[in-house]
Amino acid sequence: MNFVDKNVWITGASSGIGEALTYRFNSLGARVIISSRRESELQRVKNACKYPQKVEIVVLDLEKYHDIDNIVSPYLQQFGNIDILINNGGASQRALVVDEDLNVVERMINVNFMGAVALTKAILPSMIAQKSGHIVCMSSLAGKFGIPLRSGYAAAKHALHGFFETLRAENYDNGIRVLMVCPGYIRTNVAINALTADGSPQQTNDPGQEAGLDPDVLAQKIIKGIEKEKLEITASGGETNGIWVSRFFPRLFAKIIRNKK
Repeated sequence: MNFVDKNVWITGASSGIGEALTYRFNSLGARVIISSRRESELQRVKNACKYPQKVEIVVLDLEKYHDIDNIVSPYLQQFGNIDILINNGGASQRALVVDEDLNVVERMINVNFMGAVALTKAILPSMIAQKSGHIVCMSSLAGKFGIPLRSGYAAAKHALHGFFETLRAENYDNGIRVLMVCPGYIRTNVAINALTADGSPQQTNDPGQEAGLDPDVLAQKIIKGIEKEKLEITASGGETNGIWVSRFFPRLFAKIIRNKK
């Protein structure tokens, strides 16, 4: 697939997977719109790109999803269309269900699910009109099964599958493809920034995260997944085997996962 001058919108682009994807698409000649809450970090990423003149910064807070349509509208007019939307922005958590504040669950749903839905709905009509488009949705192994300490996060990721798999079925004939990405541990700051029971960041890393897959390796896999029009990809280490164990040996999996705190 030729990505030259394709318009690619990436959320969560100020670090981790989103940052890696920005560099990859920019090096392939795409025009990249990068979003997150942190403008200074987005500027750092833009300056580090091979073709910074082909990078547009749009500050976006996914939690404030009611504002997204108005923010997106002028950029759709400017660029005419978005060829690839990558819903990568999000946040994680580390808290027991019994301890977590309800607003932490709400934030998990708003940031990880409603923000992606609002941005997608703002862009989808233009993709339908042009009869083409690719939507990439960053899920997780937690979108496949519940994991201790991640209840709200897992709920949001499960919801992504229901919404975007429905969108995929409805819009296949409109030339729109949807790729679900379900990684395990990736070497990012997601655990450090994860919300604890009262909504404050954990501020420490998890051993699995520290030993996780390099974000650039996942970025390459995502681009290949787009090129091959894959429906879903998984990536990381042996933890991805949990998908198959949970499907074929549910009682064994239930025993294993309850010890993963």
